[in-house]
Amino acid sequence: MASLKVGENKEINTDLIQKACSLAVKAHNKSSQKSYILDLVKTGGSSYVIFAFPGYWSENDWYDGEPFGETKINLDLFPSLRSIGTDEHAKVNKAFQQIFVDKISRNQDFINEVKRAKNEKKQIVFTGHSTGGSVATLATIWFLEKYWRSESSDASAASPLCLTFGCPLTGNHIFSHALRREKWASFFIHFVMRYDIVPRIMLAPISSIKQEFQPILHFLNPKSTRASTNTPPEASNFYTNVMKNASSVASHAACSLMGNTNLLLETMTNFTALSPYKPFGTFVFCTGNRKLVILSNPDAVLQLLFFSSQLDNEAECPDVAQRSLQQHFSYGNELKDCYAVLLESLEKLPLSGDSTTTSSDIATINAALKDLGLSTRARLCLSAAGELEKRKIGNKNSIDLKKADIAMKYLQEYQLSCRHKGPGYYDAFKIHKTEEDFKANVQRLELAGIWDEIIEMLKRYDLPDAFEGEKEWIEFGTKYRRLVEPLDIANYYRHSKGVDTKAYMVMGSRPKRYRFTQRWLEHAQRLPAGSCGESCFWADVEELRIKTGGKEGFAPFQDKVLQLEEQAKKLINNGVLDKDVLMENSTFMVWWKKQPEPHKLASCINSIEGFTITSA
Repeated sequence: MASLKVGENKEINTDLIQKACSLAVKAHNKSSQKSYILDLVKTGGSSYVIFAFPGYWSENDWYDGEPFGETKINLDLFPSLRSIGTDEHAKVNKAFQQIFVDKISRNQDFINEVKRAKNEKKQIVFTGHSTGGSVATLATIWFLEKYWRSESSDASAASPLCLTFGCPLTGNHIFSHALRREKWASFFIHFVMRYDIVPRIMLAPISSIKQEFQPILHFLNPKSTRASTNTPPEASNFYTNVMKNASSVASHAACSLMGNTNLLLETMTNFTALSPYKPFGTFVFCTGNRKLVILSNPDAVLQLLFFSSQLDNEAECPDVAQRSLQQHFSYGNELKDCYAVLLESLEKLPLSGDSTTTSSDIATINAALKDLGLSTRARLCLSAAGELEKRKIGNKNSIDLKKADIAMKYLQEYQLSCRHKGPGYYDAFKIHKTEEDFKANVQRLELAGIWDEIIEMLKRYDLPDAFEGEKEWIEFGTKYRRLVEPLDIANYYRHSKGVDTKAYMVMGSRPKRYRFTQRWLEHAQRLPAGSCGESCFWADVEELRIKTGGKEGFAPFQDKVLQLEEQAKKLINNGVLDKDVLMENSTFMVWWKKQPEPHKLASCINSIEGFTITSA
């Protein structure tokens, strides 16, 4: 096997995998003496720079604080690891993140070596065994954030690769979602032995394994004096407790996959703490007999982590518990001369190990699933994961078909008509006297219904993870927001809203359909949060109109008025805001002409091409 196919269009040189595994184990055996080791490798006609990270072996290096040791991601280091629309941070294992921050991100030698490899256009491979794999994961994301997504990124540079072996889970569902949205998930390949307990540990809270955990870590520590065949007496209890929690997590997730709406499902989570961690990237499950089962659906991987190491009967527990520890050291041998089976189209998996199909492909898949000990129930869960992904794609296709409905042609024509007839787009809709205004309102409401449906699907994660990162939809959302949100603001203030500090923006009245689409653009262009609020210009005008017209007058709000004028000038010059804002009877001009004469004479509004005070 010269290369390992890990996706439809992605293959990895097997010599590279072997060398990465060897270096990961070498770093592992050095424990934490060095924060990383580096090697230059040539194989398959290509040159690679491999960074390998060691594991860490105290309880505090795994669990820190919360029952599962999770914390919010550091967005200064990993700004992409969030849900864009909801603006919710991903969660990551706190201890793993801290190890990366302390030992890697501040390590100038490491940073210099990465820069050198990048400048020499060599492909960089980050690798690690055990918790070293979690550090390698964060190092890869750090590289992607710093060099791959930045404006200065060299498009010709080779993509990074992260290869982990027996790595514990590192982040939650948003962590996984964000990597798929950014199209980075394919850079991560995780190798997992069938019974290796380490990739399952984070599915258990520390309270359930605390008594056995440190002796197990001592056994796993390369510095320990463990005998090759002896496992600690705590192994059986440790294995049992981890797998009980894994069962709860997998069962709850399976119910969600299958659309179970029973309220008892949610009630259970109020009494039973479930792990927040979720797989991401491509997983390569090693069956133990030279077969590799490869899949990248994170929901299916979670199910497989449980079902592939499940006991057939209680009598197996001592033997499987021993294997669950011993296999953590078996990756180098297992990956030689392997046969790989790529699981795609999960909804079509054979549901019985006794299938008599004549298809050679199905027979091969069935044999691999049998080698992992997958029951009919397990296969149903994998199939449900495939059906969910298929349904998300179907939802996306349905939305795509509605593009014609949300092309906004009528509102564009209405905008042009208002510009020619006066008093302008915003004010014509706010006055709302003609049949055209009524039709525009009907169109606005129809569009709102479609976009609100999209936003609700995003909130439920019922669309493919890549949706919020798609250039076409970012552009479509921006066009919609700039065209339609002024009408929402006009409607809001037409009904005398905004009085007594009930502002469109301040009181949370702004619809999610505009907040989400604004964040899409800001994220895509790497702009600060709130910097693309141009569609809210009229809300700012209305609020200043109300405030400066009150008892306090102009003086207390002079700075905000100046800011608004600068914003108007910039938006008009950039073509984002139409010049009808400067029409004589527009809300803006009626308000602006009431300001003190010295202010008007010095205003930047006067420098807008074609505008003078006398012509206003």
